[in-house]
Amino acid sequence: MTTVVLIEPEKEENIGRVARVMKNFGFTKLLLISPKCSHLGTKAMALASHADDVLKKAKVGGKDALEGFDCLVGTTAILGTDSNVLRSPLLPREAAPLLAKKKRSIALLFGRESSGLNNEELRQCDLLVTIPTVRNYSTMNLSQAVGIVLYEVFVASGREHAASHIRFARRKDKDILLRQVYSALDPMDFHTPGKKEAQRRVWKRIIGKSFLTKKEFMALMGFFKKIRT
Repeated sequence: MTTVVLIEPEKEENIGRVARVMKNFGFTKLLLISPKCSHLGTKAMALASHADDVLKKAKVGGKDALEGFDCLVGTTAILGTDSNVLRSPLLPREAAPLLAKKKRSIALLFGRESSGLNNEELRQCDLLVTIPTVRNYSTMNLSQAVGIVLYEVFVASGREHAASHIRFARRKDKDILLRQVYSALDPMDFHTPGKKEAQRRVWKRIIGKSFLTKKEFMALMGFFKKIRT
């Protein structure tokens, strides 16, 4: 089970936004280490929207509250050299399969809005994660960073999501649809054989690179059958 840990958060608004994005991806455990503001304040509650339950259940403590976790995962925007092991983090997508394992209690640490995690806090972590950004502006808003990491963990966990019910057309479905298109094109008159062949190539490209759902595939099949009758 993963717990999102905010180290000395400074603004109510950011705590509220973090709670909201946590709930988006099914995370409910929030630990605040020595917060500089109230997580139950008006601004935090307002920006949490319908995730106020995450705030109400959040725990507050000192750094000793981290001692009960099996694994501490720190986040950092500052990268080191190849020789600096401390500053050699994984990308969120690389770390996500490890973080998605439910048998360990994992603390996912995010630092202060103004300065992030300090070197001592990073040294205590078992694993470091960084989000790739442009070099000249690498520091992200706290809730944005939390959202990106939790998204990757959510995807890696294989949990059911809002789009889980959507089924996509397979390659053989596209081949069947393409044959229907060709059958519809065959009786049509074109100025030259080359123009008809060009149409065939265009339709092949369109169908080939499309992400058709099964529902869309069936609708198109019905349409092309209809125009042939």
